Amino acid sequence: MNISPTIFKAYDIRGVVDKTLTEEACYAVGQVLGSMAIEQGVKSMVVARDGRLSGPKLSTSLAQGIASTGTGVINIGRAATPMLYFAAYHFKTGSGVMVTGSHNPPDYNGLKMMLDYHTLAGDDIQDIYQRIQKQQWVTADKSESIIEENIATHYLERIKSDVKLTRPLKIIIDCGNGITGMIAPDLFRALGCEVEVLFGEVDGNFPNHHPDPSQPDNLIDLQKALRNSDAEIGLAFDGDGDRVGVVTKAGDIIYPDRQLMLFAADVLTRHPGAKIIYDVKSTRLLKPWIQQHGGEPVLSRTGHSFIKATMKETGALLAGEMSGHVFFKERWYGFDDGLYAGCRLLEYLSKQESIEKVWRDLPNSINTPELTISTVEGENHKIISNLQALLKTDNLFPTAQEIITIDGLRVEYKDGFGLLRASNTTPTLVLRFEADSQDALKRIQNDWKQVILKVWPEATIGF
Repeated sequence: MNISPTIFKAYDIRGVVDKTLTEEACYAVGQVLGSMAIEQGVKSMVVARDGRLSGPKLSTSLAQGIASTGTGVINIGRAATPMLYFAAYHFKTGSGVMVTGSHNPPDYNGLKMMLDYHTLAGDDIQDIYQRIQKQQWVTADKSESIIEENIATHYLERIKSDVKLTRPLKIIIDCGNGITGMIAPDLFRALGCEVEVLFGEVDGNFPNHHPDPSQPDNLIDLQKALRNSDAEIGLAFDGDGDRVGVVTKAGDIIYPDRQLMLFAADVLTRHPGAKIIYDVKSTRLLKPWIQQHGGEPVLSRTGHSFIKATMKETGALLAGEMSGHVFFKERWYGFDDGLYAGCRLLEYLSKQESIEKVWRDLPNSINTPELTISTVEGENHKIISNLQALLKTDNLFPTAQEIITIDGLRVEYKDGFGLLRASNTTPTLVLRFEADSQDALKRIQNDWKQVILKVWPEATIGF
C-alpha cells in the first residue's frame, strides 16, 4: 500500500494531513490494530479525537478500519488524550486510539495507541507498518458496530471524588484553543475554584498562540493575565491535554521537573520508600530531593511510552518528564494527564499557608531550556551512536563524575550536568545544561562543544 513510512515514529504515528497522514493510512492502521486486538483477546477499542480540523475524517476512517476486523469500537468523540486513556479503563477495554496532533502545527495530526493496557511504541509501531505492507489483517464477514459514548461526566466525577481542596483557589487557565477548553473550566470549577479562562474556544487553527506550554513564548498571555488579576496561580495546557504548564502569581514559570518535586514530596508522605521516576532531561536536583523525602529516584529515557513501561517494571507511584508529562499511579491510573496533574497541584497548594513560599523553598539552579541542533533525517541518531562508541576508547569527559547512556549521553559533574540526545520526533539533537554557577555552566558547555566537534566537525553550535 502507498503509505508513507515516515509517519511511524518512536512514540506514535504522526504526519501532515492529506500528505503523509491520510484517511487511507488511518483505515489501514485501524485494520491492523483491530487484528492485533483479536489476537490478544480484546473485544473492543475506544476511539477519540482532539479539536483539530482533520479529526472527524481521520477518526472516522480509523474507527471503520478497526470495526472491519470484527473488533468493536466505542467512539467518545472529541476528548482530551487523558480522557481517552481514562475511557479505556472505565469501559474495561484497556485499549484505545487517540487521534491527536498534540502540540504540532495545525496541518499535522497523529495517533496515540494503547492495546490491552500497553502503550504502543518503538518496535510495536514499526510492526504496524510492516503488517500494513504485508496486508496482515483480519477482515470480518460483517463489520462490528461503532457505539457512541460520552466520557466527560464520568471523567469529571472520578476526579472530583478523588481531589479535595482545603480551600478554594482563584486561578487562570490557558487552554490555547486546544481540546481542554471543553472540559477544564468545568473541572476546576467543580473542585471549587474561581476560574478565569483564556482561549477556551476549541479551534484547530490555534489563532492566539500555539498550545505548547513547554515553550515560554506560549505562556506570555498567561503571565500578563496574572499580572492584571488577583488570581493565585496560572495553568496552561497543551493541545490534547496530557501536559500542563505552571505560572506563578509573580510570572515565574515552574518547570515540570520542579513540579515533580512537589508531587514527590506529597506522595512520599503517604508512601515512604516509593519509587519516583524522572527523565534524563530533568534537573539533577531531583535525585537528592527524592532521597531526602524518603523516596527512591529512578532515571528513565525520555518519552511517555518509555516512562509508562518503566513504571510497570518498577512499580513506581509517580513519574514525570521535562516536557510536562506527569504520571500518577497513586490514586490514579498511571497515564500522563495534564488536567489531573493540575488538580493535584491545586490540592497540594490549597493546604499551604503561602503559595509563594512553596515556590521559594524549591531548590533551583542555573539551567538552559532545551537547545536543538538540526541535522538531516537520521543523522542525529548516528551522531549519538558515534559518540557512545568513542566513549569506549577516549576519555571524552575527564572531570565527569558519572556518564549515563540510557538515552543519548548525560554527563554528571560535581557542579552540574550536560545532556545530548537524539530527538525521536524530529531530526534534531537536543541538549540541556545545568550548573551551580554561570562559570560552571560555561565550562560544561565548552566541554560539550569540543566533544561534539570530534564526531561532527562541520556542526554549527550556537551556545
